[in-house]
Amino acid sequence: MSKLALFDVDGVLLSEERYFDASALTVWELLNSDQYISVAPKSFTTDLNEEETKSLRNKVFQEDKVLKFIKSRGINANWDMVYLTFSYQLIRILHQLKPYKESEIKELLTSQLTRDSIKLIGSWVKQHEVKLNYEDFVSDFEESDALKQELLGELNRVASRYLNISTQSFSRNSDLWDYCRETFQEWYVGDAQISRSIGRETNQEGKTGFMHVEVPLAPVEELKNLFERASNGGWIVGVGTGRPYLETVEPLKSIGLLPYINENHIATATDVLKAEEQYPELAPLAKPEPYTYIYAWQGRGANPDDLIHIEHPIQTDDTIVIIGDSLADGLAAQTMGVTFAAVLTGLSGKDARADFEHHNEPHIYNGVLDVQELLT
Repeated sequence: MSKLALFDVDGVLLSEERYFDASALTVWELLNSDQYISVAPKSFTTDLNEEETKSLRNKVFQEDKVLKFIKSRGINANWDMVYLTFSYQLIRILHQLKPYKESEIKELLTSQLTRDSIKLIGSWVKQHEVKLNYEDFVSDFEESDALKQELLGELNRVASRYLNISTQSFSRNSDLWDYCRETFQEWYVGDAQISRSIGRETNQEGKTGFMHVEVPLAPVEELKNLFERASNGGWIVGVGTGRPYLETVEPLKSIGLLPYINENHIATATDVLKAEEQYPELAPLAKPEPYTYIYAWQGRGANPDDLIHIEHPIQTDDTIVIIGDSLADGLAAQTMGVTFAAVLTGLSGKDARADFEHHNEPHIYNGVLDVQELLT
C-alpha cells in the first residue's frame, strides 16, 4: 500500500499568470497577424513590454472575466482556453463576412477547420473590414449549462446561432485545436526552446518565452520542507499537470524543487497527448478527465491501454491526495473517488472558495503549505 500526494503545478506550486499572458498573446496573434486572420496586422508585434502584455490580456480576456468563466465550467487546460476564445472570435468574424461570402462559409463549415481554412478566412478579412467581440464571450456561453469538455462542443451551437447553419466543424480533435496549441507553445517556451516542444521552429520569430520567469507561490525553502516532511512520512510526492513535460520539469528544476519529487510519478499534458493520439475516439483526456492523475498514480511506465480501462471510482489500497486550485482538479478527484485538497492561490484566489463549497469539497486551504495537515 502506497501513499501518494499528487500536486498540480499552475496555481498551486507556480503562478498561473505567465500562462495566462501567453494564452492572451496567442489569441491576439491568431486574430491579428498577417500569418493568420489578419484583422489588424499592423498592430501585431512580438516585441511587447509588461505593460503592453497586461493591456492585451485585459482586452482579450476582459480583465480575466473570460478566464474565470471558463475555469468555473471545469476547463483547466490553457490550450482549450485559447481554442475556445479564438474559435468564438472566428465565428463572430464569419458572421460579419456572411453577406459577402455566404456560400463559401457554408462550404467551409461542412468539414473540420484546418490551417488552410485560417489562411482562406484571412484572405477574406483583407477584403472586408471586421471587428472583434471580446466582450460578448461570457454572455453567449452563459446561455448553456455545459460543463467540462462539453463546453468545447458549445462552439457549434454558437456557430449555428450566428451563421444560421448546422455544423460540427469545431472539435477538440482538429487541426485548428493543434494550431492553437502550437502557437501557444511558441509564446510560452520561446524561440530557443520551441523545437524541443513541438518539433519545429516558430512561425514568427522574436518570442523570448515565459518559461524562465516562473514565480513560485510559496517560498521555495518552505516548499522543499513540505515535500521533505511528506516524504519522511511515507508519502510519494508526484505531479499531475496540464503543462507539457518540458514546461513542467525545467522550471521545477531551475528553482530546486525537482529533486524532492518522484519523477516516475510526474504526469503532464505530453503524456495525455500521447494517449489521445493512441485513442483519438476518447479525446479529450485532459482534466477534468482523471487520466492525468491516473497516469501520475500508476507511474511513467504504465501502459495507456490499461489506464483508460480502469473503472471509476478506482479500487485500491493506496491513499491518494490530489492538491489542485481548480474545479477541474476537484472533478478528476471526485471521478477517481480520492481525496482532493483545494488551494485558493489560482486565478480566482479566495473567491474560488464558493465554487469548491458548492461542489462539497471539505478540504479547502489558503495555500499549498497548509495541506501539510493532510500529509501526516
